[in-house]
Amino acid sequence: MPGVSRIASVNLAVPEPNPAKRVGVTGINKQPVDRLVTVRAPGPRTVGLHSGLVGDQIFDIEHHGGDDQAVYAYAREDYDWWQSRLNRPLANGLFGENLTTEGVDVNGAVIGERWRIGPRLVLQPTFGRIPCATFQHKMGEPRWTKTFTRMNRPGAYLRVLEEGEVLAGDTVTVEDRPAHGVTIARAFHAFMTEPDLIPALLDLDGLPDDLRESLTERLPRQP
Repeated sequence: MPGVSRIASVNLAVPEPNPAKRVGVTGINKQPVDRLVTVRAPGPRTVGLHSGLVGDQIFDIEHHGGDDQAVYAYAREDYDWWQSRLNRPLANGLFGENLTTEGVDVNGAVIGERWRIGPRLVLQPTFGRIPCATFQHKMGEPRWTKTFTRMNRPGAYLRVLEEGEVLAGDTVTVEDRPAHGVTIARAFHAFMTEPDLIPALLDLDGLPDDLRESLTERLPRQP
């Protein structure tokens, strides 16, 4: 449906071996499901329910999941861009996202804005996805983490503001957008490659506390 912002697919983990990390198992392999999925705040990263989607699984709980990474969204349009660059098909869920979107500017989302999905679910973008060794292994592309970082199409992690259900085909509406204007792509770029831009991010409303600490550690040292 041209011009409509919607969920193209809802994707849940199909666990597989992970030789890239000591955990040994990964939930990055996510497959579309054709049913209603409940989404709720999972709680703290290491002691909560880990994923925001009921039925999803996260194994590397030190680095993934928790309230500020409850849901991961990636745009089908960015997949299509990568397909032309890599010259290979990329199925929804391959990057490990829970929600594949259509017509949503995921990387252009402003940190702290509100997405209403369907009638009840409300999510809030928090930050971009940091590529890791598991992602590198899954893709099997040379220097994938560096390429993914350089191209600045990270997709967005989201927290759950109002729990609800999600189904493929649900509409996505941006209900509120903070005036600061700092997008997922801009913040990701600053964090990964431009530390001089970090000071402008530290006081943003909606920025996860642990991310703010990581940003502080990356501040350029004063001479």
